[in-house]
Amino acid sequence: MAKLYRQFAPKMFGVCLRYAKDSTEAEDNLQDGFVKVFNNLKSFRNDGSLEGWIRRIMINVSLEKIRKQHLMYPVEDVAIYDSINYSDDVIAKISADDLMKLIQELPPRYQLVFNLYVIEGMSHQEIADEMSITQGTSKSNLARARDILKKKVQENFGEINAKNNYTA
Repeated sequence: MAKLYRQFAPKMFGVCLRYAKDSTEAEDNLQDGFVKVFNNLKSFRNDGSLEGWIRRIMINVSLEKIRKQHLMYPVEDVAIYDSINYSDDVIAKISADDLMKLIQELPPRYQLVFNLYVIEGMSHQEIADEMSITQGTSKSNLARARDILKKKVQENFGEINAKNNYTA
């Protein structure tokens, strides 16, 4: 168990941190996740990688805690925002840590959809099923998260090289 924990804990902490408001909450999720991993290790069927199975448990533990905290409020569907292009100078100024901090500043529901779609690679249908929302709401939340991130990047790191077109 200790070897398994040492091997996967650093990477899984990063997964938990994406769904937590701070590192303390992420540590709690990591510990709870590994308790589930150890309790259910016999049910691992070798269908995929062990790391992928552990990652899924960490995500589910994090989502479960978010649901219990009632941080998932419904958001009405809105039109998808047009893309904004950033200059290479702006992109070069942003470190991974800076980007993670900006993502963690998103409202909880937007952060959750953003992480599931962009980082975990889930489809909008999978997100909708996991969060008990519509596919359109998932798309809307992602669009709003991206818009907020774009504004934060502009405020913190510089100018944007395109006009901002919104459709209704």
